[in-house]
Amino acid sequence: MAFFEGKQMTAGYGDGPDIISSCTINANRGEIVAILGPNGAGKSTAMKAMLGLLNLKSGNVILDGKDISTASPQDRVKYGISFVPQTRNVFAELTVRENLEIGGFLRTDGVEKMINSIYELFPILGEKKSQVVGQLSGGQRQQVALGRALMSEPSVLMLDEPTAGVSPIVMDELFEHIVKVKKTDVAIIMVEQNAKQALNISDRGYVLVTGQNKFEGSGDELLNDPEVRRSFLGG
Repeated sequence: MAFFEGKQMTAGYGDGPDIISSCTINANRGEIVAILGPNGAGKSTAMKAMLGLLNLKSGNVILDGKDISTASPQDRVKYGISFVPQTRNVFAELTVRENLEIGGFLRTDGVEKMINSIYELFPILGEKKSQVVGQLSGGQRQQVALGRALMSEPSVLMLDEPTAGVSPIVMDELFEHIVKVKKTDVAIIMVEQNAKQALNISDRGYVLVTGQNKFEGSGDELLNDPEVRRSFLGG
């Protein structure tokens, strides 16, 4: 059994049609897993279901052998799941350090040691710790968002379009930082539109089409699958 698993998930919004149907996503610690697919495929819906932001009609969410399908989003954070949304993922009017302090609000042992660990992981944040986040570049703000999410020392980190709206150079830099985070033994699940680049750093990937698992495999397997290349990677 995987460390974190959304198993046979079916879910939608309100009384509308199912957006995901019997969809399964799983990740182990120290692993990057990419969720890929065309717009409207259900990628973000699958992530919301695993975060508890959307109720499942059927299926289960399991963390380290424990069924957390009915747990609230707040409880899932306490259990070790952290989330970086695509937008509004930092407090722009606060400093870098203040953002990190907010990320550590659940800690009972103080934040200083963990903040120093974040500065080691993302050195630019240490250099700019007193700077207001709204004055930082897009790539630096994303590092703040990652650092804030890591302040609770999660076992699972979920990222929604972490490279959206940044330049190719910054995208490569952010992916390097995500690989660094993986090495801290976190299970990382990311929804990503830059499919080729995401698969290059991913241990495994899932391609969703109309809310269902269409392809899955290692990053290399999906990169080299002729149908995946033709349909989703531009040839």
